[in-house]
Amino acid sequence: MKFSTRARYGMRAMLDLAVNGDSGLVLLKDIAARQAISKRYLEHMMTLLRNRGLVIAERGAAGGYRLGRPAAEIRLDEIFEALEGDISPVDCVRDSSVCGRADDCVVRDLWCEVAGAMRGVLTGKTLADLRDQWEKRQG
Repeated sequence: MKFSTRARYGMRAMLDLAVNGDSGLVLLKDIAARQAISKRYLEHMMTLLRNRGLVIAERGAAGGYRLGRPAAEIRLDEIFEALEGDISPVDCVRDSSVCGRADDCVVRDLWCEVAGAMRGVLTGKTLADLRDQWEKRQG
């Protein structure tokens, strides 16, 4: 299974805010340059993240973005779901009524287990955990 560029780039953008946002607002153009992401694509992702309260945008000459809550309070599943939707590899995991075989399907059981493992990893880590890992790698 592959994650979309929206999930991958969005997670990097949120990490960038966690790393660079302590001193104030972060400009979108700076995130775009550091992360090699199109500013236009980043604007779209930031709208999704803002709608979930994960980032706050401030307009004006001194405007920019900051995290909506402290990094330690933002779970990675929140970021993923804001960008991608439900963590389900197939539709029947989220809604068993989409398939008449769901109740007796052992393959669906497998997909439920996969989704649970993914959810477990993403709910068990925060943006602060990711930032701490990044800082350790920096030196």
